[in-house]
Amino acid sequence: MDRGLWRKLTCIALLSSSTLCVAQNSAITYRTPLFMRQPAAPAAPSVPGISPSPESSTQGLEISTQPLPERGDGLALWTFSIKGSRDGNQHTGAIIGRNPFTQAGTAKVATYIVPLIIRTHRIATTMDPRTFVFTTVPGDTTVDATAQDNVCLTAPNNVPATLVRRSPVFESSKFVFGATDIGTTQYLDAFQRASFWTALGSRTDSYHVLLDPVRTLDPVVIDAPANEGVAITDPQFFVASFGATFCPPLQLIDQVWFDSYLKGTVIPALQREDVGPASLPIFVSYDAVWSGNVAAFNCCEVGYHSSAGTPIPTQTYVVTHFDRSQLFGGPGGLDIENLSHEIGEWANDPFLVNATAPWGHTGQVSGCQANMEVADPLMGHDLAPVPMPNGFTYHVQELAFFSWFFGAPSVGANGWYSNNGTFLRDAGPLCP
Repeated sequence: MDRGLWRKLTCIALLSSSTLCVAQNSAITYRTPLFMRQPAAPAAPSVPGISPSPESSTQGLEISTQPLPERGDGLALWTFSIKGSRDGNQHTGAIIGRNPFTQAGTAKVATYIVPLIIRTHRIATTMDPRTFVFTTVPGDTTVDATAQDNVCLTAPNNVPATLVRRSPVFESSKFVFGATDIGTTQYLDAFQRASFWTALGSRTDSYHVLLDPVRTLDPVVIDAPANEGVAITDPQFFVASFGATFCPPLQLIDQVWFDSYLKGTVIPALQREDVGPASLPIFVSYDAVWSGNVAAFNCCEVGYHSSAGTPIPTQTYVVTHFDRSQLFGGPGGLDIENLSHEIGEWANDPFLVNATAPWGHTGQVSGCQANMEVADPLMGHDLAPVPMPNGFTYHVQELAFFSWFFGAPSVGANGWYSNNGTFLRDAGPLCP
């Protein structure tokens, strides 16, 4: 589905020749439950042993880049200005890390996992199948990302927040994309290196974008007012309308209220834990998702990344859920697929201002977009499941390379335009 994007720009000069505009907005990821979804086209498999494309070169690439001066109160960033071969226009933006075109080295972002305990005070008992409007009764439901769940999960891997921490987003795993051995590292680092593989040249082994150190904070309690949240607690709730069961409960939280509460109350309070603009807080719910209308099954906003505060440095943050509901994928759920989605997009468009030539009608994007949200065009396409030492197997989403948005030549691994080989060419003609 398409992303919601609300923009309020604040622009400041970072250098005499560089200005960065920060969007005070949220880029929301929508996902339709499986039982309401049209069948998706299967992902094109990667091709083992594929050799680099002749286009896999920086020759002919009209791009200038610039590392921003590193400050202790902000994220490590580099900027680009590229003439896109898809549209012939100039595009600019900022990306987390060192400049892969000119610099080797490691950028580390202190990362804080913030588990959420969410309380709602209404329970949906029925749903009108024509309007999807709920009938509700008063009732308290609490879902705790730090508590054991022996219904939708199995011991010893039955604590969502612990599973998140031990996932390949934060722990190292071996990643091989097609013919290219990226190395043993975190998923975001593997993707960033692969996206700029040709640009890095002989410096691939010394280029890293790492979430490090990673610390899990005490859980934050979100007590949603009665009109801002609802819970579905009956596993048979969708049987009459859709013939589908799920693993309950599922909480729907009003996204506007929730994000306002984060920005106004939670994020300022986290400053006592040293959370600031140079770090990344990741708010993790367990089978709680967001909606623009909690009076009906307007489902579902499964996560987003955003920023708060002006001027720069500004606080970027990620909101996601650990999924075991079985509503969106399975057989057991999507676990960290949405987390991998949001982390990739945060790193490549941290301030939600990286405009591209229009693209669309791919993944679950039904219309046109013109932003560098690297996961949106590949929603529904995952890499092979990733087994980890804790005995749990995780799902991470395929992501689109930098070159896919702006056009050939590809500077990515294998000459590809995404890290599992679904995109072997750029986004092509402009989306009408």
